Amino acid sequence: MMQLHQIKPTHKRKTNKRIGRGGKRGTYSGRGVKGQRSRAGRQMVPPIRQLIKKYPKLRGYKFKSRKKKPVIINIKILEEKFEKGDLVSPKTLLDKKLIRRIRGRLPKVKILALGSLTKKLTIEKIQVSKLAEDKIKKSGGIIK
Repeated sequence: MMQLHQIKPTHKRKTNKRIGRGGKRGTYSGRGVKGQRSRAGRQMVPPIRQLIKKYPKLRGYKFKSRKKKPVIINIKILEEKFEKGDLVSPKTLLDKKLIRRIRGRLPKVKILALGSLTKKLTIEKIQVSKLAEDKIKKSGGIIK
């Protein structure tokens, strides 16, 4: 008795015509000239195309960090503009026109260690770099 796995076809397997590979069907290969159906690949317009077309085509890398960088003030400037025992804060820096408001707000300020300090100053509500902190403390200043 014959079983299912022993069944074989009696005819040859028909292969699809490979169009446009040289031979008898060259150039347009039975597809006609130009038009959507004559092209290779996808025939339909992808639905996302309308969205893609709306985006502006600008060249180059356009990353902008959302993190706001502090305004930098060097110790050298503090030495010139402040007297002995003065308070250094964003408000006093604004009064002396060393910084300006950004969109109506006082910016964050950071003190860096360029220059030397001989005066005793009180630093308040300002970020300070390690080197600048050492210089301020050496001169007898206080960081709050």
